[in-house]
Amino acid sequence: MASTQRKKIWKGIMRLIVCLALLGVLLFALALGALCLAESNPPAVSPESGAVIVLGCQVYADGALSPQLEMRLQSALDTYFASPRLIIACGGQGDKEPAPEGEVMRDWLIAKGVPAGSVIAECQSSNTRQNLLNAKALLPEDVRRVTVITSDYHLPRALALCRDVGLDADGIGSPCRPEIQFWVKNHTREVLAWGKYLLEKVLPENR
Repeated sequence: MASTQRKKIWKGIMRLIVCLALLGVLLFALALGALCLAESNPPAVSPESGAVIVLGCQVYADGALSPQLEMRLQSALDTYFASPRLIIACGGQGDKEPAPEGEVMRDWLIAKGVPAGSVIAECQSSNTRQNLLNAKALLPEDVRRVTVITSDYHLPRALALCRDVGLDADGIGSPCRPEIQFWVKNHTREVLAWGKYLLEKVLPENR
C-alpha cells in the first residue's frame, strides 16, 4: 500500500516537472518572438540627435576587434559620415582584453577618418546601464537626444535602459553574426538578460 502511494507521489512530481519544463519552453519562445519583433522595428533616428553612443563588445587578447564590435563600429562610422556629431565609445576592460574597449574603439574610429576631437572614450563601465550612465555624464549640455548603436538583438534592451537613466534616445542595430550558432547564443543570452532586467525592475535593490 505504501509502495503504491509513493508511486503516485512520484508520478505527480514528474508530471509537475514536465509541466514546468513545458511552461518554461513556452515562455522562452514567447520572449524570443517578442525580442525578434522588437529588434526588427527600431525607432527611427531623429535629425535632432546630437551625439552617438556606441556600446562596446569583446576585444581579443591580440587587440583585434571581435566581429560584433567591428560591425557596431562600422555602423557608427557610417552614421558619423552621414551626419557628423560627437561619438562616445563605451566599454571598460574585461578579462584578457589588452586595453579598455572604449580606447580601442576610439582608436579604430580615428584611424577610419573620424576627427580625434569628435570621439570620446568611456572606459570605466562594465555593463550596459553603466555604459549609458557614464556616457550621459560626458554629453555636452546642449545635447538633448542621442542615437545608441549596438547589435540588433541588444538594441531594444539598451533603449529601455536609456529610458531608465533619463536619456532621450533612438537607435541603430548593427547586424548580428549570421552563423546560426552565434544567432542562437546571442539571442538566448539576451532573453535571459531581459529576465534579469525585469527582475531588477521589480526588485531594484538587487541591481
